[in-house]
Amino acid sequence: MDINSNTLRAVYTGLSTAYNARFTSVQTFYNTVAMTVPSSTAMNEYPRLDDLPGFREWIGDRIAYDLSAQTYIIRNREFEKTISIKRSQMEDDQIGLFATVAGQMGQDAAEFPDQLVFPLLKKGDTTLCYDGQYFFDTDHPGYDENGGATVVSNFTDGAGPAWYLVDDQNVMKPMVWQSRKAFKLTPLQSDSDPNVFFQGKFVWGVDGRCNAGFGLWQLAYKSKATLNAANYAAARAAMQSIRKRDGSVINIRPVKLLVPPSLEGVARQVVNAELVNGGESNVWAKTAEVVVIPYLG
Repeated sequence: MDINSNTLRAVYTGLSTAYNARFTSVQTFYNTVAMTVPSSTAMNEYPRLDDLPGFREWIGDRIAYDLSAQTYIIRNREFEKTISIKRSQMEDDQIGLFATVAGQMGQDAAEFPDQLVFPLLKKGDTTLCYDGQYFFDTDHPGYDENGGATVVSNFTDGAGPAWYLVDDQNVMKPMVWQSRKAFKLTPLQSDSDPNVFFQGKFVWGVDGRCNAGFGLWQLAYKSKATLNAANYAAARAAMQSIRKRDGSVINIRPVKLLVPPSLEGVARQVVNAELVNGGESNVWAKTAEVVVIPYLG
């Protein structure tokens, strides 16, 4: 291959095409638990939306609840992946392999939110969130039916592999995927670039700015207890009993059952099987969709 501006442009076009095609076709899971929030600065500051009351009858003046009274911050981080191709390999027309590598980089970029969101979710029972408790905890501050202070649990400890109930039907979600700068393939391939002149290498890199953080703990329940009908029912009941500041019920719908691959069969038996115990109707059939998440293994 004759190396000139036209052939370099064609190589970059080929690598970009492979990158973008794979990026847009990969199945990802983070949207199940995370809301995507754009960011335009080094960090985003979020209000404590979980502390809002329900609607009240308008008697007298309005009562304004200050969203800026309690906030939490998610700071963006920078991530990159870079490959290089020797000039001699391009001259010998050995570019085909690198198109495959570019495709893999596109897949890695698409899956990267999963690789930030789910490890954080797994550590939620040992990581503090905005209310000062672990994200998954047995004593979150909450409210009873009269608006009185009480404690609320979204966690059951145990010896088994963890499974999760999630409400993904709200605008808010249990997790946040914060995107500051989308991942993009960028070339460094001019003959005047130092890497080409001194090392005889053309370089392509992908970088982005983003981070994952916690959203509403009320919308997710983690259990390490045995996954069976009784424990599934208890987790659903706990989620659906959570109330707002004024005592009104939050419409929580735990419609996703997230499990690692090791619990897939059990999960499908609990919420997919029409009959159980040799012929009894399964009252929990179709109450949640099983989502198998490899990152929870």
